[in-house]
Amino acid sequence: MVGLGGINPAGRISHNNAYRRLVIDNLDAVKQATTYQSLARLMNLEDTCSQAPSTRDYIKDNTLIRRIDLWNPDRVLWQSTANLKQPDEAALTFMLNKRQLPETIPDSWQVKDVSKREVLVTLSDTLRVLLPDERVSKVTSAGQLPTGFNPAALYPSRNHPRGLQIAVYGASDAIYSTGFTVEALKSMVRPDEIAVYSGSAMGQLDPEAYGGLLQNPMIGRRTSSKHCALGLPEMPGDFVNAYVLGSVGETAGIIGACATFLYNVKRGLDDIRSGTKRIVVVGNTEAPVLPHVIEGYRVMGALAEDEELMALDNSNVCDNRRACRPFSSNAGFTVGEASVWVVLMDDELAIQHGANILGAVGDVFVNADGYKKSISGPGIGNYVTAAKAMASARAILGEKTLRRGTYMQAHGTGTPQNRVTESHIFNELAKNFGIDSWLVGAVKCYVGHSMAPAGGDQLAAIIGSWSDGWIPGITTIDHIADDVHQSHLNFPMQHVEIDPEEYPAAFVNSKGFGGNNATGFFLSPQQTRAMLTARWGKKMMRSHQQANEPVQEAAQHYNAHADNGDIPPIYKFGEGVVEGDEVGLSSTALSIPGFDHPVDLDFANPYPDMID
Repeated sequence: MVGLGGINPAGRISHNNAYRRLVIDNLDAVKQATTYQSLARLMNLEDTCSQAPSTRDYIKDNTLIRRIDLWNPDRVLWQSTANLKQPDEAALTFMLNKRQLPETIPDSWQVKDVSKREVLVTLSDTLRVLLPDERVSKVTSAGQLPTGFNPAALYPSRNHPRGLQIAVYGASDAIYSTGFTVEALKSMVRPDEIAVYSGSAMGQLDPEAYGGLLQNPMIGRRTSSKHCALGLPEMPGDFVNAYVLGSVGETAGIIGACATFLYNVKRGLDDIRSGTKRIVVVGNTEAPVLPHVIEGYRVMGALAEDEELMALDNSNVCDNRRACRPFSSNAGFTVGEASVWVVLMDDELAIQHGANILGAVGDVFVNADGYKKSISGPGIGNYVTAAKAMASARAILGEKTLRRGTYMQAHGTGTPQNRVTESHIFNELAKNFGIDSWLVGAVKCYVGHSMAPAGGDQLAAIIGSWSDGWIPGITTIDHIADDVHQSHLNFPMQHVEIDPEEYPAAFVNSKGFGGNNATGFFLSPQQTRAMLTARWGKKMMRSHQQANEPVQEAAQHYNAHADNGDIPPIYKFGEGVVEGDEVGLSSTALSIPGFDHPVDLDFANPYPDMID
């Protein structure tokens, strides 16, 4: 892993900024100050006031899970149906602008011109109408990006859906965090040795995309040419290919509900292992903090409603900050929004070019549930993925390290069902692998459930822990629920200080609707360097360290200027477009302007033993 970036309710993900918001009170004064400064700039606050106590309080109050401010949950637009009729069975009459007449006049209507612009409509039947209404949302909590952060203002967004706006920002943040330019990355490998695996679990559902496509005809608005295309779930990856990287390499949007991030990481890992890809950009984006999405999950019984939260606290005030309570007495999950991206590179390429080493992907396993009672209910697939991930970690690191030097970032949604089923999986596996007290975190208590990128939120917290030595505790809870399995588990309710050297690996667990399960384990930068040294030797690693100095300098320069607008997101609309007649063709190679190396067409026969 040579780059990590994006945006979530804790802030900008690159260089551990979002992670540090989670544990900010436990950091030293210098890291606290730089974290507050980053958030102040991101939120368009006065930079000079970022260290003032009042500004710090404002930043805390307007990040992470909180009361919804993207729209007013007290006044949600609704449409109510009604049948209009005159009293005493009299004919119903009304005036109407001619332009507002329906294309097909109902048989029961009698239309008479009153003027050049208006008609009088008379009908003996009732008239079915939609009446504008406003309702109070029963759910007022969500994990929202920091208040004041406006991705649309950072590049020519052209009415893009919010999900695509933060995809451009998030992917750019990850690329910048590597310390390499786009051009430098493309110069390292052949064009088809780069891949982008990305997407969203739900697609873009706001009015600029699928929301407008499905709703506009029903509310008297036009469908636009953008609604259908920009709503596609794989569109975040398409935007990165077309406007960020300019890539002609492989692309795919693998969707696995709330396990989507790990599904795509697995695809990148498999490709790099096979040698077909050398650089893979993996990321997911979701922007589901929308009234109709929240209402949809609410009626499923999946979300924590205000009344239920107040009942848990025996209070008449909803504690929005503690809406998500994993593994405790809880009422449901909390919707969040995020865009999280990781840049993967094969080890030889990383050493050759002095890439930053944030860690490595150890392995990722994906399994379905088999036959199910309910499409949304959990099944046995997660036992398979978690057991295989632990077995793989044991094979690579040894029994002792698995038992004493790993921890788990749980899916930890905050639902009553999750707390039982996921804790049972972890507890049984810990017991069988000889782990007495396995540390389990759950960062959704801070940032909410961002659907597709949720695993990326968990991974960002892990990488931050390896840097700063604090594992975020589940601080929104004050007890573990009675039905949680915990004989071999440790659910910390406060941040846990660790020595990163003693925790060389950590796990990310993801569970999704429909029986989508994934568990990955990731190796720390310290462990990764040790393994690279064993493979390539000390001389090569010293060479890597020297080559890394300018790369690290470029990455730190970006970090210092990322939030104040000096360095905008990468967005190359219409730039560097290559036409077909510019492609260089021969029988053994294909060259493309903008790429230093050609596509190799000199293929070997993959079935030599089957040909005479």
